[in-house]
Amino acid sequence: MPIDPKQEKPAVCVTGANGFIGSWLVKTLLQHGYSQIHATTFPGSDASHLFSLPGAAADSLRIFPVDLLDSDAISAAVRGCSGVFHVASPCTLEDPRDPDADLLKPAVQGTINVLRAALDANVKRVVITSSISAMVPNPSWPSEKPFDESSWTDLDYCKSRQKWYPVSKTLAEKAAWKFSQEHGMDVVAIHPATCLGPLLQPNLNASCAVLLQLLQGSKDTQEHHWLGAVHVRDVAKAQVLLFETPEASGRYLCTNGIFQFRDFAQSVSKLFPQFPVHRFTDETQPGLKDSKDAAKRLIDLGLVFTPVEDAVRDTVASLQTKGLLCTVNTTIS
Repeated sequence: MPIDPKQEKPAVCVTGANGFIGSWLVKTLLQHGYSQIHATTFPGSDASHLFSLPGAAADSLRIFPVDLLDSDAISAAVRGCSGVFHVASPCTLEDPRDPDADLLKPAVQGTINVLRAALDANVKRVVITSSISAMVPNPSWPSEKPFDESSWTDLDYCKSRQKWYPVSKTLAEKAAWKFSQEHGMDVVAIHPATCLGPLLQPNLNASCAVLLQLLQGSKDTQEHHWLGAVHVRDVAKAQVLLFETPEASGRYLCTNGIFQFRDFAQSVSKLFPQFPVHRFTDETQPGLKDSKDAAKRLIDLGLVFTPVEDAVRDTVASLQTKGLLCTVNTTIS
């Protein structure tokens, strides 16, 4: 399935196209010459910002309002496409009132609906945007070994602690692999760490909220959710790279290294001393083994990661531009 850069790029579908990662993926696809993009958005959500992206126009970008549980709507969006980037998955800043209805069912059944539509449409490859939340928390992982793509989130551990988002991402990805094996589908999965970078969408997303809350003095250690950080631009580049690379297969961790949230907070504090960033003294992720090349599988395919410090700067500038972050003059020692 090699994509010849000199040939016209095939039509592709991006689910959840107006979210944080989805918007950047649409932008990157347009930059790479994809002129036929089917963008699905949750019915009633705002997708107007997508048409301000360079190269976006009515003849290159088609919007399909789609509920992941509506298989007919998904089929209509996927029809005519040679590739699908499945990004859409419910994620809230608040704890879900009904985990099954709010997170689990849309994530799992939605993924199956997308794969079934792709199968019916003879799609060549589906790139699933999973998450590090499908890899951690995993308390049984050896403390002396850096996390890699063989790790799976411990579902019982998460359920006992009401950590429903990792449960939803894990179940959805496992359902995707089962479906792909049963039907011989070409599926590849990418697992972004905490995504940072400029917000193209109008609203705050969960991953950038982690940095925002840190800048506002939060003492949350992110113990159950952290393996590192990555610029959202790199995630989008990796998604396209995985679609265009015939030999790509399996799972791909996407993070610019694995390191303690404590170390991340210290770096943020040095970059922006005017904000009350908490200084953690103890390990925030007990036993977590650092790794500079944790995303070796993507690095070996040619992906070059943006420094985390640049991702932080870009995010802060965006948060300030959108009025989500105000400069303060006090610090916490």
